[in-house]
Amino acid sequence: MISKYRAFSFLIFILIQLRFLTAPVLSQKSFNENDQQTLRGSLNEYRTCFDVTYYDLSVKADLNNHSITGSNDIQMDAVRDFEKIQLDLFANMVIDSVVCKGNSLSIERIGDAFFIQFPLIIKKGDHISVRVYYHGIPVVAKYPPWDGGFVWSRDSLNRDWVGVSCQGIGASLWWPNKDHLSDRPDSMRIALEVPNHLMGISNGKLDRKIELDSENTKWIWKVSYPINNYNVTMNIGHFAHMHDQYFGMGGRLDLDYYVLDYNIDIARQQFKQVQPMLKCYEHYFGSYPFYDDGYKLVETPYYGMEHQSCIAYGNDFQNNEFDFDYIIIHESGHEYWGNCISIRDLGELWVHEGFTTYMESLFMEYFHGKESALEYLEQQKSSIENRNAMLGPLNVNYDNWMDTDIYYKGSWMLHSIRNTINDDTVWFNLLKSVFQHFKYKTVTSEEIINYMDSGTDYNLKSIFQFYLNNPDPPELLIKIKEKKENVYLKYTWRKVRKDFDMPVDMLYGNEVLRIYPTVKKQKLEVPVVEGEEIRFDTRLTYFMITRK
Repeated sequence: MISKYRAFSFLIFILIQLRFLTAPVLSQKSFNENDQQTLRGSLNEYRTCFDVTYYDLSVKADLNNHSITGSNDIQMDAVRDFEKIQLDLFANMVIDSVVCKGNSLSIERIGDAFFIQFPLIIKKGDHISVRVYYHGIPVVAKYPPWDGGFVWSRDSLNRDWVGVSCQGIGASLWWPNKDHLSDRPDSMRIALEVPNHLMGISNGKLDRKIELDSENTKWIWKVSYPINNYNVTMNIGHFAHMHDQYFGMGGRLDLDYYVLDYNIDIARQQFKQVQPMLKCYEHYFGSYPFYDDGYKLVETPYYGMEHQSCIAYGNDFQNNEFDFDYIIIHESGHEYWGNCISIRDLGELWVHEGFTTYMESLFMEYFHGKESALEYLEQQKSSIENRNAMLGPLNVNYDNWMDTDIYYKGSWMLHSIRNTINDDTVWFNLLKSVFQHFKYKTVTSEEIINYMDSGTDYNLKSIFQFYLNNPDPPELLIKIKEKKENVYLKYTWRKVRKDFDMPVDMLYGNEVLRIYPTVKKQKLEVPVVEGEEIRFDTRLTYFMITRK
């Protein structure tokens, strides 16, 4: 009998595949400097000349027409002299004007990008602010959150219920910004204008509510940490608010839950998972990274998304077959990997998803022991497809993942490295250290790999390099022959580089033997154990076995 969790997982898989079947197949070679994805994904001279320090975003939602009107004050520091910069807003959205110091600036549109021309040279070191006024009907999500956009929905009482998710497709589908992951503002203000009978929920701390007139209220939120663009969100609905507190490594953390008013009782019970989850993640990685902004769950009309300090929750208050709520545990893990530490390029999304998916197994281990974690990892392994490399093309806003291996194989890559190190004290110290070293920063794969490699005696670079750049797992070629009283095992790695340095564990009788395969053939001789066969512990390392 298929569990509800597996049935739901299968539905998600089908939706993902539908997205892939309808998406254009992209490759590194299909891009050029004038291509829209290249304009979004690359760092040309009109983007590298300035550094965004602050966004002040104001948005009014028209629920009847499914449109928005807004403005964004973009504060920036000049990294070098410039007269022209690139910002981003989808072509279907209308730019009404761009203003700097009270003067209107001329713009040039090239699809989803627009270029602002300044009348005078902005000098290196100058701090300036540009305000962009805009309006339009934003892209509607087809399969949220995988195919992003707005969700103009109705709750079960036929009342307005609105959300947005834009990872991959880009935040510029609904607000103007420098839509590149390498440049996060240091902080941000978000003001949502919604009808009085609804709530407008966004990232950070609620600063204040302003009743504008008899019809509309402005909800003003302040984010006090760096935030990547796709994490910025808005939620509108007939929410009930629950407040709680967690006392952890950073002191008192405010926990706020916004759910549809008729779900408050079931949510109160389901969200009891939050506090132990926070305790677990603080144990492995250190203090929750956004104490000043708090932690929020907001019920959404789509499955979920890791919006910083404002996690989208749409899992219908149900646990999986391992008795935890996947959305709470997974998306909260992104507060560490994805939100606090963010990649600079979408082609390296394995950093967000691989570490966070591995955190699910740590949750299992923390509360139920290592055997339960291994059982959970086996379930993850069944979803590995080995269709494509986990590293995508860079500098092209790549969002065409053809499988979910950045999640599940990414998790197993880390699990395999743990077994390679074979010392849990070293491993868990390394995990915490790498997070603490890069927290609140944007990173590359190379930086993460180099840091982790420097913390051990193994050549972890070779392991990362193989898993990230090859669709298939490492292949161990073996030949077993029994002669008289001995068993002879010949073994070698195939299709790996000479420096590939990953041991595997062999089980024979009551013994666990660790072998160190290389690209050269090696031989092992062991006494025959009656009734036993040589086996390999595939619960600890992800590789395939070919018998000769």
